[in-house]
Amino acid sequence: MSIKAFVLIVVDPAKTIDVFNKLRAVQGISEVYQVMGPYDIVAVIDVPTLTDVPAVISRHIRVVDGIESTTTCVTFPEGNSS
Repeated sequence: MSIKAFVLIVVDPAKTIDVFNKLRAVQGISEVYQVMGPYDIVAVIDVPTLTDVPAVISRHIRVVDGIESTTTCVTFPEGNSS
């Protein structure tokens, strides 16, 4: 079983492509999308445990030049949904 988290990212418009490409290369990120709306990029984190999520965010996402803010939505483990 793995944990998924959706990271909603606001990016400096001049750096969107650079941020997108850097996030695609991060271990622990399984998908990256450019989107329209209040966020510019959505990254999907897919890691073995919940404790792995903060490390990916703090060490590999928030440090990317051009990222202005992030909002993270962590999914419930698959066996515990209603």
